[in-house]
Amino acid sequence: MTQKVMGSPRKIFLIATEPSGDHLGAALMKELHHRLGNEVVFAGIGGREMEEQGIVSLFPIDDLAIVGFAAVARQLPMLLRRIREAASAVVQARPDILVIIDSPDFTHRVAKKVRKTVPSIPIVDYVSPTVWVWRPGRARAMTRYVDHVLAVQPFEPDVHLNLGGPACTYIGHPLIERLDTLRPDAEEARRRKTPPPVLVLLPGSRRGEIRHHMPVFGETLASLREQGLVVEAVLPTLPHLLDAVNEAVAQWPIRPRIVTTEAEKQSAFRNARAALAKSGTVTLELALAGVPMVTLYRGGAVEAWIARRVVRVSSIILANLVIGENVIPEFHQEECTAQNLAPALLSVLNDTPQRRHQLEAFAKLDRIMDTGGRSPSEQAADVILREMKPQK
Repeated sequence: MTQKVMGSPRKIFLIATEPSGDHLGAALMKELHHRLGNEVVFAGIGGREMEEQGIVSLFPIDDLAIVGFAAVARQLPMLLRRIREAASAVVQARPDILVIIDSPDFTHRVAKKVRKTVPSIPIVDYVSPTVWVWRPGRARAMTRYVDHVLAVQPFEPDVHLNLGGPACTYIGHPLIERLDTLRPDAEEARRRKTPPPVLVLLPGSRRGEIRHHMPVFGETLASLREQGLVVEAVLPTLPHLLDAVNEAVAQWPIRPRIVTTEAEKQSAFRNARAALAKSGTVTLELALAGVPMVTLYRGGAVEAWIARRVVRVSSIILANLVIGENVIPEFHQEECTAQNLAPALLSVLNDTPQRRHQLEAFAKLDRIMDTGGRSPSEQAADVILREMKPQK
């Protein structure tokens, strides 16, 4: 039901700087439009999806598509300028609420500046930073400039409570709205059991990840072939990475089928027997699709040095953290070798206790991630309308 609002339109300022955040922001804007009708106006920073919902982005979010500590250092003057521009735009707009969406290294710096200049503007953080992995002190520090956190992982409210962070509400993960596109029908379920098995390869969605991961993916496929295993390899990627991926696979002994659309990726998940995946949200996507997997992460020397000193959890695999058990094997840095990955993949491609254990754990996810049938955007809108500055 659309909420009727008297007086001038409510002004909501949103900041999203990555495609995933743009998607969340667009869905939230659509829900708020539904609730408030013409009594809401939006301003801020976003990508194509948010622009389709009516936002005029302060600058292109592609400006901020920077990965790795070294790359950030090179672009630091530009990043600092964009942070100042964003904060100034919020202060000038004087919105009824500021919603920062993920990308904490950027959005939290903006929020701090806004809170210092206009402390009366409520600030909601959509997607908690990974305080459960590293820098736990951020949770308590956030109370100075964030009024409420919208958590997409079910364990995060307890994490913030234990760390002294802001109020935090689990609103559900966007993936729970896409289960019908991830799970196989009867024919696809049969394909999962039919040789040759479909093996999905997910080296990452950034150029640095492609550079770090593609060689060991190729070596692992070669090792599987040497052991007599024939697979149908499918590699989903993004259109702008296609040249880099094609260049990398040109040296592989087995050429995967490369797909570039979301529909093709989801089809590969529904048909897959197993996956080799870079750590990240995709591990939860695969788990919800019921695809056993082996995971890895290889970064640059600086990232590896920092990670060894600050990571504070027994697993960096999101699906493991949501399940509450390390059921998915993971290999980091120097452990990322074909000698390690190939045997681990064999154990999930074949009918083994390891494969069955993963599938049993994945079956628990619907209960763990349940939101009572309400979408993340609906629950996010509830909190935002509750936190919004009252009209004068």
